[in-house]
Amino acid sequence: MQDAASELLYPLMPILLTTVLGAPAAVVGVVEGIAEGVAAITKVLAGRFSDRFRKKPLVALGYGLAAVGKVLVAAAGVWQVVLAGRAVDRLGKGIRGAPRDALLVQDIPVPARGRAFGFHRAADTAGAVVGPLIALAGYELLHHHLRPLLWVAVVPAALSVLLVFLLREERTAPARSDQAARPAPAAAPLGAAYWRVVAVLGLFSLVNFPDALLLLRLHEIGFGVVAVILAYVGYNLVYTALSFPAGVVADRLTPRSVVAIGLLVFAVAYVGLGLTEDHLAAWLLIGGYGAYTGLTDGVGKAWVSGLLPAGSQGTGQGIFQGVLGGGVLVAGLWAGLAWQVGGQGSGHVPLIVSGAVAGAIGLVLLVAPRRVAPVGVPA
Repeated sequence: MQDAASELLYPLMPILLTTVLGAPAAVVGVVEGIAEGVAAITKVLAGRFSDRFRKKPLVALGYGLAAVGKVLVAAAGVWQVVLAGRAVDRLGKGIRGAPRDALLVQDIPVPARGRAFGFHRAADTAGAVVGPLIALAGYELLHHHLRPLLWVAVVPAALSVLLVFLLREERTAPARSDQAARPAPAAAPLGAAYWRVVAVLGLFSLVNFPDALLLLRLHEIGFGVVAVILAYVGYNLVYTALSFPAGVVADRLTPRSVVAIGLLVFAVAYVGLGLTEDHLAAWLLIGGYGAYTGLTDGVGKAWVSGLLPAGSQGTGQGIFQGVLGGGVLVAGLWAGLAWQVGGQGSGHVPLIVSGAVAGAIGLVLLVAPRRVAPVGVPA
């Protein structure tokens, strides 16, 4: 439900900023980049807290802050308030992400985690299909006025906070009196294989700029509001459809192979969107971008999860997701500032550069020696 609220709002963000509030295209990248940076820092801290304290209250706090952020965006009269709202929204995402993922795998064996994360991403992204469809219906019913539609997103966001109380969390046994004074055992080291995966995917995140810029690209090549929303629905449909099968394949082969293929698909989608202004081609390429996300989002988390000791799942996921979010911050900033660079402008240079780098990393993952996981752990 929270995802439906977020995705109701998300395809409207670049149009809200540039058309309604009159901000330049660079602001779209700056707003989304800073928002993801806030989430990145928070994910690292929340992951560490979730390994030491109960996870459910952190998840509830995260959903609550996300709802507050959406209220700020809906009420915004200048782009700076949108920035504040997106930052609060992503702060909530950062707080809830790692604890939720740690709860997700508490009873799941490593060989089945690709399927577990794939199923979760498919279910979560189903909300990302419903949300834009609600946005589309609301846009037509509200006579093409964006402002009241922003308030609609607040309703499911608030309801999702209530649903958190249905979560169940295993309670750890209380410490005996003779153990109370003993220091807590040191956290298990995260391991070299884990850090290599974080480094490789963190490098990729430096060119993985926010999706809002892709939607802005569609708008700039002639997609209207309805077409932008429908394109985003198509992206999420492909993402949803591939998430679980990608997890199954990753469990049977290796997460590394699936992620590598996903990066190659990303490269084709980004370079293609940077070069084409044909609407049919753009529709197909946005679908390809959905395939990239379906192949990599849940599988990447499963890959990392399989390299982490049980007591450090929250910490490890928090660091991993924080590094990726920090990379998206950098990517959003440089891509937004470079959006009009070059003779053609409108995102050509950032899209082509990002696609080329992603393609190179994907090829390396496919052909380089498999040193990213120890013997017995899926790579």
